[in-house]
Amino acid sequence: MQAPEPQPVLTPLTEAAIFLVATVAPGGEQTARELLADLAGLRRSVGFRIPEAALTCVVGVGAGLWDRLYGERPAGLHPFPPLAGSVHVAPATPGDLVFHIRAHRLDLCFELARLVAERLDGAGQAVDEVHGFRSFDERDLLGFVDGTENPEGQAAAEAVLVGAEDPAFAGGSYLVVQKYLHDLRSWDALPVEEQELAVGRTKLSDIELPDERKPANSHVALNTIVDDDGTERQIMRFNMPFGNAGSGEFGTYFAGYARDPEVIERMLRNMFVGDPPGNHDRLLDFSRAVTGGLFFIPSADFLEDPEAAKTRASAEPVAPPPDSSLGIGGLKAGR
Repeated sequence: MQAPEPQPVLTPLTEAAIFLVATVAPGGEQTARELLADLAGLRRSVGFRIPEAALTCVVGVGAGLWDRLYGERPAGLHPFPPLAGSVHVAPATPGDLVFHIRAHRLDLCFELARLVAERLDGAGQAVDEVHGFRSFDERDLLGFVDGTENPEGQAAAEAVLVGAEDPAFAGGSYLVVQKYLHDLRSWDALPVEEQELAVGRTKLSDIELPDERKPANSHVALNTIVDDDGTERQIMRFNMPFGNAGSGEFGTYFAGYARDPEVIERMLRNMFVGDPPGNHDRLLDFSRAVTGGLFFIPSADFLEDPEAAKTRASAEPVAPPPDSSLGIGGLKAGR
């Protein structure tokens, strides 16, 4: 069987992105179903005007709406689990759909987001909208390169795309999103050396600190997930800075894709609860999570015709994920 066609998750970073999270009201299921099937056409209607802007859109569905639209859930789909450590919390916030819209120009992202919101009008509403931008040297608003450790090529596809372990939903992925607000005044008051210890990397050269210097509560240390057999678990991060200078709002929108959401959930438990408990991520003393959601990213085939996709999956074995050599080597999209 030919591998299902994934949504455009593994595409290079762009200068602009919009993250749009929406809820769907009871009775709005058919409108949502039709929007998901038509989304590729909506993207083409906007993107063909400026092809070099590389407009893409990935859509994900939350557990509650999935039950209402499609019935049987993908194996790893469930409501986002809120976390409460001794100091910091990761909230779960409402969200039935997430649209991750990317392009080299914000106007294309905005036009597609407008069309999506127009189609949902009367059936649902946007509950969160963040306009992200690509910052200097791929740095976040804390001044550190926000990337470096994403897998590349075939390793990226294997880390992100569901395969034979859940054949009815092969070619899909899982997406966790969170909006973090930064206390830049307190962060900027720290000496650079203390900032580096909190992150686990050097600020100027973006080199990971050696183990003997890297604190156990650094962001890098707590986000490195290694199985009992020594295998490091990987995800793809497409984080973007955002902000409002006039109101003093500065933040990072976390968007993490994985073949199994449990990998990201382990990272978040390490960050908020601590590993061991109480050893929370030092960055959280300066960055507060205000949203949280888990979504399944169906394959493009599934969005267009869910029943046909399920029938094909049950009839034939799933081919391995395609080699995703899409220029993503060197992406700076997470730590």
